Amino acid sequence: MKKMRLFTIVLIVLLMMIPNLSFGESNDKVYIVPINGEINRATRNYVKDVLNDLNNKNDVAAVIFEIDTFGGLIDEASNIKDLIISTNIPTISFVNNKAASAGVLITIASENVVMSPSAMIGSAETIPNTEKVLSMWRAWLRDTANYRGRNSDIIEAMADSDIVVEGISERGKLVNLTSQEALTHGIADYISNDYRDIAEHFGYGNAEIVEKNESMQIKLSKYISNPYLSSILLTIAFIGLVIEIMTPGFGLGGTISIIGFGLYFGGNILAGNSNWTSLALFVLGIVLLVIEIIVPGFGLPGISGILFVLIGIILAMDSFANAILSISIAIIITTIIGIMLVKRGFKSQLFNSIVLNNQTNKEKGYLSSEADENLISKEGIAVSELRPSGFIDIDGKRIDALSDEGYISKGTAVKIVKIEGSKIFVRRI
Repeated sequence: MKKMRLFTIVLIVLLMMIPNLSFGESNDKVYIVPINGEINRATRNYVKDVLNDLNNKNDVAAVIFEIDTFGGLIDEASNIKDLIISTNIPTISFVNNKAASAGVLITIASENVVMSPSAMIGSAETIPNTEKVLSMWRAWLRDTANYRGRNSDIIEAMADSDIVVEGISERGKLVNLTSQEALTHGIADYISNDYRDIAEHFGYGNAEIVEKNESMQIKLSKYISNPYLSSILLTIAFIGLVIEIMTPGFGLGGTISIIGFGLYFGGNILAGNSNWTSLALFVLGIVLLVIEIIVPGFGLPGISGILFVLIGIILAMDSFANAILSISIAIIITTIIGIMLVKRGFKSQLFNSIVLNNQTNKEKGYLSSEADENLISKEGIAVSELRPSGFIDIDGKRIDALSDEGYISKGTAVKIVKIEGSKIFVRRI
């Protein structure tokens, strides 16, 4: 009897030493990961970061990817598909509204597929729809469908309108399935729009539901790195630059240009489309252009500046083709608006105040284009800086001259040393 009491006491003590022990409960969690909007590199980086974080946790029962997208870049969709397939965490794709284009591949990458009652899946045709691109895209879809045990013919028919699936599609039309149709044909495994119900259906009824929301940084980078928005930002930046050039001082145009370029580079860097190298090249190009503006003539700094600016802009985007398209659109629109501003400026006092339109005629003391040979050895004063061109004063006459020995500061005594046609060369005395 005493032994029984002693055993009971020991058992109670042992139970008290395990404070976290519970019965009928689970510490596992089911994480909800949204995949919505355009599928691009920012989306891929977001999914990669989330899965890397969850792979290091010990309490993850499953991941539900909540999908609502019209599609996007198919190469990034393929990268996301690889991330989903390679994880050891049980995966569920939940099409809450639509899974079109690139969203189809991401959806069928998961082990299980759930659709809300009003959801659809399909219309996965590529743009551009060339034979090479379409063939590659169909191979990705077919391989993933077969790997997950889905009907590859139906999945491929979502991308190629030439594929006919009896009872589902006809030639010339892409396959689009409702949630019930997807369930009937084995593309979906369940229909629901409730996280808890989905978790219980796949055996995670006791798990805690945890939503992983996109950060503001991710949302901002996804929208800004969109090729269409990038074109708009570049156009705004270039127009602001033109306005700044056409107006005296630093003002609204310069501010608009800085904001436009800042959002363009910032968004693409945050999205992972590029790194700081593209921005550094762009800034270097701007610096070279400023040097070109300060130094008379158009030479190596100007050419190099333009090249560095264009290279920086192109490297900032995830696709060379998208970059060229965005730059082309921006340049065309900016040129049109620039011409309109120039025409309007010629009619305004503001433009006349910043454009040199003085005439150098004889009445104002200027010589004609035929220089007088008798001027050789004449002495005078530089009335402006010569770097190398500028103006000198000879016997009260203002003459356009060139320095024969580099930079000459204003007020320096000079002497005409030679004349070549209309060009007058001077040196310091």
